[in-house]
Amino acid sequence: MSAAVLVPPLVIALLLGGPWIVAVVAIVTALAAWEVFELLASAGYPSLSWLGVVFAVALVLDPAIGREVDPTGTTLLATGTVLAAVGAFTRTDPREGLPTWFATVFGALYASFLGFIIRLAHEAPAVPAGAPLASIDAGRGWIVLLVAGVWAYDTGAYFVGKRYGRRRFLTHLSPSKTYAGLIGGIVAATIVVGIALAALGQPPVAAIVLGPLLSLAAQAGDLAESMLKRAAGVKDSGRKIPGHGGILDRVDSFLFAAPVVTLYVIAAYR
Repeated sequence: MSAAVLVPPLVIALLLGGPWIVAVVAIVTALAAWEVFELLASAGYPSLSWLGVVFAVALVLDPAIGREVDPTGTTLLATGTVLAAVGAFTRTDPREGLPTWFATVFGALYASFLGFIIRLAHEAPAVPAGAPLASIDAGRGWIVLLVAGVWAYDTGAYFVGKRYGRRRFLTHLSPSKTYAGLIGGIVAATIVVGIALAALGQPPVAAIVLGPLLSLAAQAGDLAESMLKRAAGVKDSGRKIPGHGGILDRVDSFLFAAPVVTLYVIAAYR
């Protein structure tokens, strides 16, 4: 049921490319950001949720509309931080105003990490002629690599952990994580990333580095959301997806994996 909700919009966006990918990422960011602020509120951290959602979406759209005026994006970041501070001034108790300011900025930044999907498309190296995925642009190809790699990690970790998992780690954040699942997820993701790299005309041996990097980032993203949910005292981030909680529950791994893969591409191909 989760796949039935999420996969069709993703496939359609990847087929259409360009602004459709940006639109899907922006919408998902807005929904995820709202859930982040609800979790923060449940954990005892007040925020300016509407401002935070707008701030998060603006950070996502920033690389998509060009950066001739603000190449680094720091001006937008500073502006949003200032607006959050001004909004927090309305809280009569400074002990409430200060966490309101911090939580608004944090929630927006955290959710906006999905924007690295768009940045990844911009930074992707060209696909050589003759490569299996030469018929699509490099940006969409690397997004496919990211999505397939994260899903492969989640799938490998689930099945290997369920079958062979004994020793657990970080149980104070997530009681189901096992070392066997971690290894199984890394192996699965590395294999899939190697296949994707070959399809993009890149040396598949690079998956030895990129596969574990993507896997560990995806796991960290999942654990970060688990910490937020534990602090809020809830099992799921929301109820938007039948049987699978909220949007944030489905994209938490991408929040950390997308920046890491983007940084890998920048370091490896520039």
